[in-house]
Amino acid sequence: MRVIHTSELTNIQKKAIMKLWNNEYPDQLNYRNLTDLNSYLATLPGAMHFLCVRDAEILGWAFKFSRDAETWFAIILDSKIHKQGVGTMLLDILKADENALTGWVVDHDRYLKINGDAYPSPLNFYLKNGFGVNRQLRLESAHLSAAMVKWQARPVFQV
Repeated sequence: MRVIHTSELTNIQKKAIMKLWNNEYPDQLNYRNLTDLNSYLATLPGAMHFLCVRDAEILGWAFKFSRDAETWFAIILDSKIHKQGVGTMLLDILKADENALTGWVVDHDRYLKINGDAYPSPLNFYLKNGFGVNRQLRLESAHLSAAMVKWQARPVFQV
């Protein structure tokens, strides 16, 4: 598996990412067309994309971008490569040259994927990779309920 790093996605890559997104994320988050995905991508200032490719197939996508003076991120992996270290590898790539990463993570198992399978919460994966969770600071919308996770290169000590 190789990782392609790019600041600009081709239309072929976008179509593959949309398929990956729609297959792996909760159904209510699906993109119905490339125009909608492009609109989402346009909201990610300075985004850097990392594509996991095997035999010309995109099996994973990670990206980071700036928002509110913080670096935010997201990762999507094809379920057939879960538990193979690919997610941790992508997190390590995202962490490089960063002091902190922030993201939203579904912290429950109430959502379904487009194929009807349960969408498993990835929260434990992030906890195992050094992220902390703030269940009080939540993203609550008509489409998504998620907790904030954050990784910091240097732990912050609380008094």
